[in-house]
Amino acid sequence: MIEFAGQRFDSLYTVMNTESVVEFLGNVTLLQRLPSSSLKRIAEVVLFKRYDRGDYVVRENQNVDGVYFLLQGQAQVLRSAKDENCQELPLKRYDFFGHGIFGDVYSADVVALSELTCLLLMSDHRALLEIKSVSDSEKERCLMEDILYLEPLDLNVFRGFTPPNAPTYGKVYGGQLVGQALAAASKTVETMKIVHNFHSYFLLVGDINIPIIFEVNRLRDGNNFSTRSVDARQKGKTIFTLFASFQKKQQGFIHQESTMPHTPAPETLLPREEILERLVTDPLLPRDYRNKVATEIEVPFPIDIRFCEPNHSTKQTKSPPRLKYWFRAKGKLSDDDQALHRCVVAFASDLLFASISLNPHRREGMSVAALSLDHSMWFHRPLRADDWLLFVIVSPTATESRGFATGKMFNRKGELVVSLTQEAVLREAVTIKPSFGAKL
Repeated sequence: MIEFAGQRFDSLYTVMNTESVVEFLGNVTLLQRLPSSSLKRIAEVVLFKRYDRGDYVVRENQNVDGVYFLLQGQAQVLRSAKDENCQELPLKRYDFFGHGIFGDVYSADVVALSELTCLLLMSDHRALLEIKSVSDSEKERCLMEDILYLEPLDLNVFRGFTPPNAPTYGKVYGGQLVGQALAAASKTVETMKIVHNFHSYFLLVGDINIPIIFEVNRLRDGNNFSTRSVDARQKGKTIFTLFASFQKKQQGFIHQESTMPHTPAPETLLPREEILERLVTDPLLPRDYRNKVATEIEVPFPIDIRFCEPNHSTKQTKSPPRLKYWFRAKGKLSDDDQALHRCVVAFASDLLFASISLNPHRREGMSVAALSLDHSMWFHRPLRADDWLLFVIVSPTATESRGFATGKMFNRKGELVVSLTQEAVLREAVTIKPSFGAKL
């Protein structure tokens, strides 16, 4: 037993484990804006408290110990009889009240209507309810968390932005649409369920100068699986759509046939930015090509990329339709937030994926372009996006102006963590200013 202010409390561990408490907290409206890492910290410090029918949880004009979350049973807020607008407010499972939370609770009684069980977050820990938009000041600022930030407009509606320092190529980067849409879907699912696959379609070019509205449709919520669809809109038009499935962690069969290819360690390879700088200063390359590479250097990219094999080809010379490179997010991401890490990997996956199908068709004097049509990912195992992942891409075929690419991602232990597919339209490029309409 734990004693506080003359009252005795049971530790939550006597009745619930941390995982089940996190699952409960993930359904509390107040807490749904927090990352799972914050929910876990809250679960580790909340106190478990029981009341009998008729007991007072909070008394009028008395100090409140903290924030209460109703786990089981029912309660009622009884406003002062002196209040001309006196009314009784019922409270049920997932409701909350307390210090600085529930209106004028300081001048009201909260009484149990049945046997009541609450989780109490003491006032000393209320800082855990605050949203931290960036990492701790001692850590390197992570641009990815800024890019994936979504402003909640309604229960299922969010607004995303293209930050000034986000990668853009005259239009909204496809990975940004994928990452933000997946983040929006994740915010509507209970914390213990994590995305295990999604399928998405690029419909219109996105405008970097206006916000993107993400509307989530809750298609299904089962005991172990949930399904969501997300429409991304600008100017009243749907520019991107995503279907995602989420699963609660379960035990089951395990095998892996895929083997990670042998590659140099990422620490021994040059960063993408350094390779681009060498290309810009290479006098043997055409000036037009060097000028184009120079514009790519100016585009900030929040992902550290290390190509596994020396590539002496350019965008005007043929090369095999395959590529291997290591990548990780720059900076430190929030710990224990698997949803965030999977959104970051989804963001990073779209950078070079579609263009691999173009490699065998390049030639001097010809400019070609790949426009993504769809993008699908399967997440097999937990991963960290701020640790090195090996991305192995192969384009097995291209036909009827469409290129098809498959991808596998491995962690440093050789475990297959993600499988991917993408189809793109392959076309000889024509220099036209981006028009924010249909892609085809």
